[in-house]
Amino acid sequence: LLFLWSITVSIFGIGGLLGSSGSRYLTVKYGKKKCLLCNNLLMIVAASIMGCSKIAQSFEMILIGRFMCGVSAGLCVPLHHQYVGEISPKKLRGFANSTSSFFWSLGKAIGQISGQRELLGSQSLWPMLMASCGFPALVQLVMLPFFPESPPYLLMHKGDLEGCKKAIRQLWGEGQHQAEIDDIMKEKATMKNTKILSVLELVKEPAFRWQLYMIVILTATVQLCGINAV
Repeated sequence: LLFLWSITVSIFGIGGLLGSSGSRYLTVKYGKKKCLLCNNLLMIVAASIMGCSKIAQSFEMILIGRFMCGVSAGLCVPLHHQYVGEISPKKLRGFANSTSSFFWSLGKAIGQISGQRELLGSQSLWPMLMASCGFPALVQLVMLPFFPESPPYLLMHKGDLEGCKKAIRQLWGEGQHQAEIDDIMKEKATMKNTKILSVLELVKEPAFRWQLYMIVILTATVQLCGINAV
């Protein structure tokens, strides 16, 4: 029983690893907006499976739902950061990107509070707690169609200059946005002459060795800060 619940808890991270590994390929092929929409559907399906696990008397449904939830979270983190950053005007880009971390932490806090026995952590209400991750996905699924695709994606990967201009006007209003379009064109030209490294090539590249050391140390020590115990 301990082994089964350990797998149920840790399989979220395995799904997250798979989801984040496939995010680059999916965003280039289908665009960030479409990927986010499909990702919301995946999260809603995962929430529904976990929410119905008690009625079906199936712990396997919790296992499958946790895995799907992990895949969805692994896709969502890089997708969300990229999309929010690319649809924001340059002067608000830093602020917009920082909101991701804020709401990530807020979501964890709300989850911890909701999981108390006095709220949704009781014997009768825990399926509702498991299914609650589908609510934010449902909100985004309803609202995201009213937003355009990322302007840099339209111009750099699709070559759709008019679509890019239309998206910029929809996001930032009417006005002169030629400077932003020129920046995207410069980035596109730079990318043509830049080799995209695989994970293995990145690890082997001496020029990035110290940056990798810093990231690994920071990520590892975050796990030791006590947040899990709290």
